[in-house]
Amino acid sequence: MKGDVLVLNSGSSSIKFGLYDGEEPALPLLGHGQIEGINGQTRLSAFDRNGESVIDEVVGDGLDHGQAMAALVEWGRQREVARDIAAVGHRVVHGGTLFDGPVLVTDAVLAELKKLDPLAPLHQPHNLAGVATLTELQPEMPQVACFDTAFHRHVPELAQRFALPRKYHDAGVRRYGFHGLSYEYMAQALPDIIGPTLASGRVIVAHLGNGASMCALRNLKSVDTTMGFTALDGLPMGTRCGNLDPGVGLYLQDEWGMSSAEVSELLYYRSGLLGVSGISNDMRTLLASEELAAQEAIDLYVYRINRELGALTAALGGLDALVFTAGIGQYSAPIREKVCALAGWAGIKLDAAANEQHGPCISTKDSATSVWVVPTNEEWMIARHTRDVLNSAAG
Repeated sequence: MKGDVLVLNSGSSSIKFGLYDGEEPALPLLGHGQIEGINGQTRLSAFDRNGESVIDEVVGDGLDHGQAMAALVEWGRQREVARDIAAVGHRVVHGGTLFDGPVLVTDAVLAELKKLDPLAPLHQPHNLAGVATLTELQPEMPQVACFDTAFHRHVPELAQRFALPRKYHDAGVRRYGFHGLSYEYMAQALPDIIGPTLASGRVIVAHLGNGASMCALRNLKSVDTTMGFTALDGLPMGTRCGNLDPGVGLYLQDEWGMSSAEVSELLYYRSGLLGVSGISNDMRTLLASEELAAQEAIDLYVYRINRELGALTAALGGLDALVFTAGIGQYSAPIREKVCALAGWAGIKLDAAANEQHGPCISTKDSATSVWVVPTNEEWMIARHTRDVLNSAAG
């Protein structure tokens, strides 16, 4: 492929972007940044390959996604960055049952993906808005959709099933799993970091950020994961509830008179760390707080991580390595310490000094399970997929 790859991750109030050299085998990062404050004071910030700021300024007030994307494209044109872009790769959270790998975006593909909006209402509409807007601005630009569900599409059949009649499973009511681009990157990176023998064993990766999940890997393939039909399932998150008895939703509707929209608002936006603490969805704020409610939220978060760790260990038939990644997993030594303390049943022994230095290995030499801190890079994974899809199409 000749030219650069632009990676876009369109969220509800921001558009994150990264530019990669598509002609170099290692796909080095050329620059990155984001547009924040969509529908408010909209700010564009960008950094070059050395991390030096090249722009940090307000580009509008109350811009919607389309206008924010147009501002980004215009800035790229002014700096003559856009002329070297050969393709754009998008993070798309849900690929449903049709897509088990990255695909070149067509009208037909976009129509199928829009049908999945109800399964990921926090992400899917915004992901697809980025695709649609760029199609209007630059219709000739090849675009590739890369899915967070794809890495889990071939987990064992039993791990995909709910205990519902088969017809619902066949209609798409199944456990999909998410954060697949992060786990796929880890599968690529772990052999070089923790060693090929350990990496091909029984490994659990904890992707702990504002969105949080865990994935069981055997031979670097997904065996099971904590998220299911939607990105609500599994661990408590910044504002999402995590695993919840489905009867709670029925009870809130029948006894509290809440509409389905109100229940959805509660479970997606007002639960998790924010809901339990009543203070913040930011783990750093909770760790710094002396409020009992903040400690309760932290304790529940760590307890649920330990519970899921046990379940995934059972699915693997044992545990050789635990890997922390994403914002909380990579940077929060106190949370890693608390998780490892509860996971003494797995023979984990934490190296306190290594943990404070964020690894990479944070377990002692005599720990039965080795513990690691490994940064993830979903954007690089998207860039690689995008280049591969274009090369395949050209071939």
